[in-house]
Amino acid sequence: MSPLVASVLGGVVGVLATLLGLVMWRTRQQPAEPIPAPLLSSALKTTIEHLRGPAAVLGPHDEILAQSLTAASSGVVRGSRLARTEMLELVREARRETEPGVLNVDLPTSPGLPSRRLALRVAPLGDGLVLLVADDRSEALRIDETRRDFVANVTHELKTPIGALSLLSEAIAGAADEPDAVRHFAGRMSTETARLNELISQIIALSRLQSSDPLLAAVPIEIDEVADAVLDQFRDQADSHQIVLSHQRTPGITIRGDQGQIEAALRNLVQNAIAYSEAGARVALTTRRVRDAAGDWVEVSVSDNGIGISEADQARVFERFFRVDYGRSRAHGGTGLGLSIVKHIAAAHGGTVSLWSRLGQGSTFTLRLPALQPETEEGSAA
Repeated sequence: MSPLVASVLGGVVGVLATLLGLVMWRTRQQPAEPIPAPLLSSALKTTIEHLRGPAAVLGPHDEILAQSLTAASSGVVRGSRLARTEMLELVREARRETEPGVLNVDLPTSPGLPSRRLALRVAPLGDGLVLLVADDRSEALRIDETRRDFVANVTHELKTPIGALSLLSEAIAGAADEPDAVRHFAGRMSTETARLNELISQIIALSRLQSSDPLLAAVPIEIDEVADAVLDQFRDQADSHQIVLSHQRTPGITIRGDQGQIEAALRNLVQNAIAYSEAGARVALTTRRVRDAAGDWVEVSVSDNGIGISEADQARVFERFFRVDYGRSRAHGGTGLGLSIVKHIAAAHGGTVSLWSRLGQGSTFTLRLPALQPETEEGSAA
């Protein structure tokens, strides 16, 4: 090959190499064409957005294409991605295996509060799309735990009088030739039977309260008339313990609700006040009408100047089977359910029950219920 030809070929190769390099450089400088996200039907997107629980549809690259209003607030979604690695792995496995999957996760909440338990379900939708739906199981788990605790407490409480009755029956059998001993043990059996009957009655009452709405068949109730009836039921018991009962009334105040339940609530409050007062004490029941930004209320307060309740116990007095003084409670036939029943009745009627107490000074329980408005009362009468 002549030097001239070689020179020409070398120039051509150089030009081609330069052009090739320029093309490659231009290619690198141009942004890659974005991969279009799969299109969701408007019906599916609207459905996801309006689900009450946390839900989302994820694209082929794990991006969030649609989500419900609660997906972010529940902690499932953070920005445009899933918040937790284990959730992401569940989605990828469902996409890879084309099979649904499930996972339980505990998500942290505010400091001092229990974590939120979510049951996640994922299902592949095709074209790389995956549907994720979360079911908040926190409330169900809390109810199950409460139910288990209640059953355990009931079992324990029932064992005490039943065990006492068993022992007393054996004692009577062993003292068959001693009339005085038989009478003594028989009296003790009568006391334990009454305690057992009261406990069973309270459990049944609490069960009925939880399964009925007192406002479905509510009637106007003159609160002072109910208060008078309750105090009359405890006159003899108060006199036997040298305790004075008094009633400071506000005539004409009315509420709407179940009269039997309201009477049961006041009965439990008065009974507690007598049980935790010493001889010579005073138990006062006061009714009044108050108004605040939320409306008109009827407050019924039961006060005593008895032994009082410590600050530590005040936070627990409305728990089922909790007793401030177990020995005193047993001596007065208490079951530990009275105040929990009061709290449930108050809530079912749209009200509250609160406590003020100081050790050695006494306690005041205040039942606050919505007042029946005069125009409502007139309308009912008409």
